[in-house]
Amino acid sequence: MLSLSLFAQKKQPYVLYDAKGKKLSYEKMLKRLTDKDVLLFGEYHNNAIAHWLQLEVTKDLKEKRELVLGAEMFEQDNQEALDLYLAGTIKQKQLDSMARLWKNYPTDYAPLVNFAKENKIAFAATNVPRRYASMVSRGGFAVLDTISAKEKTWMAPLPIAYDAELPGYKKMIEMMGGHGGENLPKAQALKDATMAFLY
Repeated sequence: MLSLSLFAQKKQPYVLYDAKGKKLSYEKMLKRLTDKDVLLFGEYHNNAIAHWLQLEVTKDLKEKRELVLGAEMFEQDNQEALDLYLAGTIKQKQLDSMARLWKNYPTDYAPLVNFAKENKIAFAATNVPRRYASMVSRGGFAVLDTISAKEKTWMAPLPIAYDAELPGYKKMIEMMGGHGGENLPKAQALKDATMAFLY
């Protein structure tokens, strides 16, 4: 039983590759990340291993440098609630009611947020509030001319630079099979621009 337990503990739940497709150790990856200004951690939103790895990388980088975290799952109009939670002014239950948290927040994102809280790491709500992305998806960028100056502070400065020929946006239209129309990638562009603008 002990040997099986030790064997199971040595299993690595992921394999890392560099940009050239060469296998990379966790330690070597961490060394390469230490001096970077910005680290974008792509993820499948419902993949527990990816979220676990985000937390482990964050913990290890924190030992080597100062950090500021940001997450797509927090929308910018929820920054105040997030800040109150990080400062200890409100409890988790209040954060749950004040912010729009994803269903997998308790298992996949709370550990990262709580690590930030315990270590006094700034945490940015990086995404545009979904209602504005939804508006753009239905009516294009022109609908953003109808919102207030306050609401515009929750997104990248307008007008949003948009190139419909970018491969990701073209592929989005193809994948939707005509559903969502030409405005769907514009909604994604608003999200992309807003998340990128913070940094």
